[in-house]
Amino acid sequence: MNYQTLIKTIKAKKNFLCVGLDTDFDKIPQHLLQSEDPIFEFNKKIIDATRDYCVAYKPNTAFYESMGASGWSSLQKTVDYIGDSHFIIADAKRGDIGNTAEQYAKAFFENMHCDSVTISPYMGGDAVTPFLKYKDKFVIVLALTSNESAKDFQYFGEQNQPLYEKVIRQSSQWGDEKNIMFVVGATKPEAFKHIRSIAPNHFLLVPGVGTQGGSVADVCKYGLNENVGLLINVSRQIIFASMGEDFEIKAKEAAMKFAEEMKKIIED
Repeated sequence: MNYQTLIKTIKAKKNFLCVGLDTDFDKIPQHLLQSEDPIFEFNKKIIDATRDYCVAYKPNTAFYESMGASGWSSLQKTVDYIGDSHFIIADAKRGDIGNTAEQYAKAFFENMHCDSVTISPYMGGDAVTPFLKYKDKFVIVLALTSNESAKDFQYFGEQNQPLYEKVIRQSSQWGDEKNIMFVVGATKPEAFKHIRSIAPNHFLLVPGVGTQGGSVADVCKYGLNENVGLLINVSRQIIFASMGEDFEIKAKEAAMKFAEEMKKIIED
């Protein structure tokens, strides 16, 4: 799904919700554990329940990698099941250079057929540019994250320019809004106005809404642009809204609630 198709999908669905598939095996409802592939079976039901109320899915690869080969198989089946109707983010947070980066790009773009992958830019442009060789694919660069210890590095810099701002300014030069997005945490809503002055047209992937305490309204106050320009991710508050046999019903209800809030914002 390319830049224009993503915008069209958001406008058609009138929401910008991304459902995070952080599928923790220990939280999968007991009645699914007897299935051949509990992780995929759980994801399949979550996708069926939420497909109409979101525009993107974000599998966090750690939850699949930790299961070994079977986890990778579950992840591939999940991506295939989502198909091309939704924007798919491989939340892998890769960040190596040279041949290694090229292989990571091949893994997620050629073999797994994801639309985007999250990247740590600490090693500079060499860690990012191999991914930009792929047409209609996105690199999502970690800029200002939602975790508490983001302050350990991301706010430091020279000449009153924090590191996260340097990251955005520098990486914007490697591509454009059609192949680069930035991660900006919902728990830092005061930063969105400044970030929009630096990157007015780029999409921002926004974690931290829901369980981590961020709010849709706070993010949208300064984060929206003329094409919406936001993918707000919600993981646990949707997929683990219930851990019982009604989990997909509760997931649907939670996704609907977020989608309705976003629709009101778009229409106002």
